[in-house]
Amino acid sequence: MKYLILFVLPLLIMSADYETQKYDVVLKENTFEIRYYPPVIKAKVLSENGSNKNFMKLFKYISGNNSNNEKIAMTTPVYLSNQDNTNAMEFVMPAKFNMENISKPNDEKIKIYESKAGHYASVRFGGWGNIKKVKKYSNILYDKLNELDIKHIGSPYFVSYNSPYKVFNRRNEVMVKIEYNTNPQ
Repeated sequence: MKYLILFVLPLLIMSADYETQKYDVVLKENTFEIRYYPPVIKAKVLSENGSNKNFMKLFKYISGNNSNNEKIAMTTPVYLSNQDNTNAMEFVMPAKFNMENISKPNDEKIKIYESKAGHYASVRFGGWGNIKKVKKYSNILYDKLNELDIKHIGSPYFVSYNSPYKVFNRRNEVMVKIEYNTNPQ
């Protein structure tokens, strides 16, 4: 029975509905979207390539390894990026938090910050994300931005909306910040 609980409990927890980061869709064409994101509080951790401890560090933080021993609800999406041999993972904090009321991490490698408002372009895809898919959909994203003559800023993010235990109807995206004028002259 103990092993059944250890197996089933994480499945139930990770299959719950989560608060999702808010955004406004500015343009939609099939799986391509341009969105406006308002500021949000995020928790971010960096590591060297090859390390996959980022998730556990962030999960421990939201599980109570913080200044208030506070449990913080899991949200979606989870942002992943890789640049200059550094992996980054970011959790979006629930909307009720701001820089004044968010618990401080006990782990000094976790940084809490408020993202800046901005426009992002994304391409959605299903299944499991991997390096090959991220590259494929990043190329599709860049091709669409070039077609629309929209400049991207920085490197893309791989964005996942589902727990590792969800098998069907998975939602993944490749996103990049863009320069976008909502009032063209």
